[in-house]
Amino acid sequence: MGAEADQRDQRFEQMVERHQEAVKRMCFLCLCDRTLAEDATQETFLKAYRKLDGFRGESSEKTWIMKIAMHTCSSMNRSGWRRFINRRVTPDMLPEKGCATFDERDEDLTLAVMRLPKKMREAILLKYYQGLQVKEIAEALGISHASVSGRLKRGREKLKDLMEGRKIDE
Repeated sequence: MGAEADQRDQRFEQMVERHQEAVKRMCFLCLCDRTLAEDATQETFLKAYRKLDGFRGESSEKTWIMKIAMHTCSSMNRSGWRRFINRRVTPDMLPEKGCATFDERDEDLTLAVMRLPKKMREAILLKYYQGLQVKEIAEALGISHASVSGRLKRGREKLKDLMEGRKIDE
């Protein structure tokens, strides 16, 4: 049994190494607060450790961990005192290390993404920032493929409007 526990711990450590920065960045983008993002990252991995034996590999490890992170951030966002936090995000506030398909140095785009309604913002971030496929996003958010596709389409349209200087409807 000791060898099983060692393998489990080693598997978990590898998971943390592979996904810690991506989870921290996603949590920051969802929570707009560095300290809360660090707390959410720790909570995400604590939950993942507890559920590690239940991970059956039906989705990718990244999809599974992002789903836990999104749920953790949603719970934290529902907290009543959150309404008093300054939630404006600028690109220089982002934690280090980015995804090749998302250039956080483009300040206008980053700010526009952060202005999207929550559901669209989540889908856009998971697709273009985390590089997940529509199927993986659907699994992570617990919604249908059609809903993901719709959110992505509407999100891209709203981003286009924002980038062209038009107001968007929340």
